[in-house]
Amino acid sequence: MGILTYLLGSIILLNIALGISIVFLERKDATSTWAWLMVLMFIPILGFILYLIFGKPISGSRIFTWDKKTRIEVKTTVQSQLRALEEKRFEFIDEEINHFSDLVYLHLRNDDAIFTQDNQVNIYTDGNEKFNALIQDMQKAKDHIHLLYYTIRHDELGQRIADVLIKKVNEGVQVRLLYDDLGSRSIKRSFVKRLRHAGVQVEAFFPSKIAKINFKINYRNHRKLAIIDGRIGYIGGFNIGDEYLGKYKKFGYWRDTHLRVIGHAVQNMQARFVLDWNQASRDDIFPEERFYAADSAGDVGLQIVSSGPDTEWEQIKIGYIKMILSAKKYIYIQTPYFIPDESLRDALRIAALSGVEVKIMIPNKPDHPFVYWATLSNCGDLLDAGAEVYIYQNGFLHAKTIVVDGKISSVGTANIDVRSFRLNFEVNAFIYDEETTIRLVDAFHDDIKLSTQMTKKLYQKRSIGIRFKESVSRLISPVL
Repeated sequence: MGILTYLLGSIILLNIALGISIVFLERKDATSTWAWLMVLMFIPILGFILYLIFGKPISGSRIFTWDKKTRIEVKTTVQSQLRALEEKRFEFIDEEINHFSDLVYLHLRNDDAIFTQDNQVNIYTDGNEKFNALIQDMQKAKDHIHLLYYTIRHDELGQRIADVLIKKVNEGVQVRLLYDDLGSRSIKRSFVKRLRHAGVQVEAFFPSKIAKINFKINYRNHRKLAIIDGRIGYIGGFNIGDEYLGKYKKFGYWRDTHLRVIGHAVQNMQARFVLDWNQASRDDIFPEERFYAADSAGDVGLQIVSSGPDTEWEQIKIGYIKMILSAKKYIYIQTPYFIPDESLRDALRIAALSGVEVKIMIPNKPDHPFVYWATLSNCGDLLDAGAEVYIYQNGFLHAKTIVVDGKISSVGTANIDVRSFRLNFEVNAFIYDEETTIRLVDAFHDDIKLSTQMTKKLYQKRSIGIRFKESVSRLISPVL
C-alpha cells in the first residue's frame, strides 16, 4: 500500500512539474497549453511520454546557420530595402505594388525575405505537367541540381527522377537530394543506396536515431524546392510519388499548385536549400557564385518566405493575415486542411463581415481523418460570417494558395493549420503580380465547376456521427 501511494504521489508531482513547465517555461499559446494539460490530466504517465515526443518545443534552437559572407550580404540587402521603403523611395516596376509595400516590408523585417521583381513564373496545377517540366529542366542541367522534398517514393515516378539524377551525375553535374525522414519513411534503403553509389549526395532531414522511431515526429521539413544551375527554381505542393500523378485510386486525380520560377527569386530559394542542406549534411555547401547565378527573366515581384518551429515568429501565417486584412474585394483560399488559430479565423471573419467575398475550397475526402473533421468544423463556423465554402469533387485537393483582389497571391507548402504554422518547416512564394494572380483566380473558378458548395443549410443537416467527429477533432486540433 505504501509503495502504491508513493508511486501515485510521484506521478502527481511529476505531472504538476511538467504542467508548470508547459505554462511558465515553454511559452506555448493558451489553446495548446490547455490541450496538453488535458492530456496530462487524463493519461498521466502516457501523457508525459507523449509530451516528450510530440510537444517539446525547439524554438530558439540554432538549427540553421548562415556562413558569415552570405549573412552579411543578406542583411545588407534587407536593410537597404527596408530603408528605401521607409523613406518612400523604393522603385517598384509595377506601381500597383505600392499598395502592398507594407506586406513587402513585413516579410523583410520578419523573415529577411528579399524582394525581387525580375521574375518569370509558370503555374502548374497538374502533376504530370509539373514533373515533365522539372525533368526536362534537370536533363538540361550543366552544373548542379538541388532537390528538397518532404515525400519521395521509390515508385515509378521516383525511379524516373532517380534515373535522370544518376544520368546527370555521370555527365559531371553535381546532384544533391534532401528528403524528410518521416515524410519519406516508406522509401527503400536500396533506392537511396543506388543513388549514393552512383554519386548523388543524399541526406535525410532529422533522421531517426532508432529504426522506425523518430522523436522529432512533430518537427518535419515540409518544404518542396528544386533548383537547377541556380537559374531555375520550383516551389509548391507536389511531392515525388505516383499519387501526385493521380495514380492512387484512394485519392483519384491529384489537384495541386506548383510554380516554376526564373529570376533573382531563385537565389532566395537556393539560400533556403543551402540552409536546410547544411543542417542535415556534414558536407556543407559553401557560398560559391555558381549557386546564385540567377538571370533576370520577367517583371513578377516575389518574396520567398520561410517559417518553422526554430523561431517564435509564424512568418507565413502572419503574411496570410496581412493579405487577408488588406482585401477590399475578395479572398480565395485553397487548402487541404483548414484549422486556423483564432487570429487567422478572426481575420477571415472580419473580412467576410466587412463585405469582402471570402471563398474557401477544401477536398471532399480525408488523408488524415481527425484533421479533415476539424476542417469541416472550422469551415462551418465561417459560414455564419458569410464566407462561401466549396468541396472539391474531382479527386484530392492539395493546393496551398491564397489570392487577394486579383493583385497579390501566395503559393507554397504551408497549409492553414497549426502544424504548418508552428511545427513544420515550410516555404511559400508571396507573389506581387496581377497577371500571375489572375491565372490563379482562373484556376480557382475552374475548380468551382468541379466542386459542390457547402451551404449553411446543408451543413446544419449533418448527422450526429459527423457532429461528434467534428467536436472531438476540434478539441484535439491544437495538438494534431
